Amino acid sequence: MNILITSPGVIPVLKYGGTQRDIWYLGKELVKMGHRVTYIVDKGSVCPFAKVIIRNYANTFSSQIPADTDIVHFHSLPREKINKPYMISLHGNINDYRQLDINTVFVSRNHAARFGSNAYVYNGLDWDDYGKPNLKNKRSYYHFLGKAAWSVKNLKGAIEVIKKTPSEKLMVLGGYRLNISMGFRFTTSTRVGFKGMVGGNKKNHLINGSKGLIFPVRWSEPFGLAMPESLYFGCPVFATTYGSMPELIHPDVGFLSNKASELAEAMLNADHYSRKTCHEYARDIFNSKNMADKFLEMYHTVLNGETLNNTPPKLIERQKEKFLDFDYS
Repeated sequence: MNILITSPGVIPVLKYGGTQRDIWYLGKELVKMGHRVTYIVDKGSVCPFAKVIIRNYANTFSSQIPADTDIVHFHSLPREKINKPYMISLHGNINDYRQLDINTVFVSRNHAARFGSNAYVYNGLDWDDYGKPNLKNKRSYYHFLGKAAWSVKNLKGAIEVIKKTPSEKLMVLGGYRLNISMGFRFTTSTRVGFKGMVGGNKKNHLINGSKGLIFPVRWSEPFGLAMPESLYFGCPVFATTYGSMPELIHPDVGFLSNKASELAEAMLNADHYSRKTCHEYARDIFNSKNMADKFLEMYHTVLNGETLNNTPPKLIERQKEKFLDFDYS
């Protein structure tokens, strides 16, 4: 099968960039299975296992699709109709009542249900790129992983959680102590360290030294790659209850609460979680082979002339608040 995968952005992603990481690992798995993959992505992209076409935004997307393409897999909402079989993966949230394409799929069961759909595929990672974790090492801090400047990720909440523990420390992966974009935010606490926008082996090494991920998101989280990345290195997840978190984080691998004090209390028992259980859960469920297998089933469905949803997905209820509630006390 000749599969065209497209998303804005540059591949491979070296630091932050969840969607680009997903499409890279999806294409890599599909090639292993014997399929031919082409990417249409932004300038600066390269790939050793698939053909890369640099997107020309001055021309129509349709004019850039190779003639022998069997199916197009969009990872952003297309702006035009195309004359090839296609499907669309929605990775983020839309907070309006527009009607989505009938071949739209989501990244978790909760994400899909909020749009009246049951079509979803979990994000999957190629764990060979992450190396073998050390599950028996001494660990001395917790971590926050994500784009700290993005307020819904709630770095402020993670810092408050740490401050409510007697002496625990927080390592922020994805932000800086001084952040002008958030209205001049300067973090003074000596119990909080910042590593900036890290990636690759450096990021993996830092996660592998952590006792757990603090993930107090204040939106309906569609999936959150920080979660499987952290679990893979044996880190339990301490998160809020929003979006896909109750679906993905069961009591053996983490604790959920919308109160900083309750998350802080649960973290005092972090050693009760099995690092091996956390690691195996991420390895076995959130891997790129599982992701590619499920997408292949959907490709065949579309190529057989069927749709991925019975009716076009549409958001059931808008989020009226800018941020979902989090009790910092």
